[in-house]
Amino acid sequence: MSKKIYVAYTGGTIGMRPSDAGYAPGDNLMGLLEEKLPADVMASLPEFDLYEYPQLIDSSNIRPDNWKQIASDIASRYEDYDGFVVLHGTDTMAYSCSMTSFMLQNLQKPVIFSGSQIPLCEARTDGLENFVGALTMAADDRIKEVCLYFNGRLLRGNRSRKLNAYLFDAFDSPNYHWLGRADIHVELNEALLWKPTAKENFQLACSSDTHVGILQLFPGITAQWMESALNQPMDAFILRTYGTGNGPDGDQALLDTFAKATANGKLIVNLTQCHRGTVHQGSYAAGSALARAGIVGGLDTTTEAMFCKLHHLYSLGMSTDEVKAMLSVSLAGEVTI
Repeated sequence: MSKKIYVAYTGGTIGMRPSDAGYAPGDNLMGLLEEKLPADVMASLPEFDLYEYPQLIDSSNIRPDNWKQIASDIASRYEDYDGFVVLHGTDTMAYSCSMTSFMLQNLQKPVIFSGSQIPLCEARTDGLENFVGALTMAADDRIKEVCLYFNGRLLRGNRSRKLNAYLFDAFDSPNYHWLGRADIHVELNEALLWKPTAKENFQLACSSDTHVGILQLFPGITAQWMESALNQPMDAFILRTYGTGNGPDGDQALLDTFAKATANGKLIVNLTQCHRGTVHQGSYAAGSALARAGIVGGLDTTTEAMFCKLHHLYSLGMSTDEVKAMLSVSLAGEVTI
């Protein structure tokens, strides 16, 4: 039986056109696709309906309200289609993939994010291959999760990161194997594909409030600077540290600042600044000192996924203690879909 795919064009480089200020979101993506793809090629693709968002988004402008729009869009059409493609700008695609995976849990159908580095309107666009590849993946009923497809790679959505702004090879999942690869043949790593064990659970709450901040250690950082940052009206902070989760354990004033913040109800999660690797706060004294200050280790979660995980949990109305308890469960193994 032929598959029917829903394609949500949210904006992004793939449909952009030149303007006096540079590339800007452009409409009529279907017209571009029909220009680029011969009719016989178009007929060989999985059947799809393309919906163009009325307000197209440069992904640098993505906000939580947009995540709710995308997830709600898929949820409302879930019974009508066999798979879903979300065309999205590359700059924040890893955030949107992660957030969608937390909002649409236990999927029984594929949701594939993709886009391009060069717009479809240009001769050297990578958008055609990415679009065709994403459609192909969205029609494969072995996939039951949110993924990112780009330059032939199929990645778990909440493990993906944008690592290159200039190459077609823009995305990778540094701490997790690729789920698949499209070369001459499409090959999926079926042992790694998510296998849901419960019914779909769509949690579409996504607060417009800013619940989470991202901080980064740097040589010479002061307690005063950190105290000012931690006093911002947010529930949680991601602290990007050195190596395996280390910080300046010789600066007692800085450690006291962290301890004061966590004692006053702020959640601080430790993630490494390294692209690859995991946080083990007990490996070095410099990491143990952060743990004693009440900072929670985030293991090998990406910054994007942790930001969205925290935002999602707070959007559900959880307290900081409840969020911390949820992290201790979900971070004990794979990031939950």
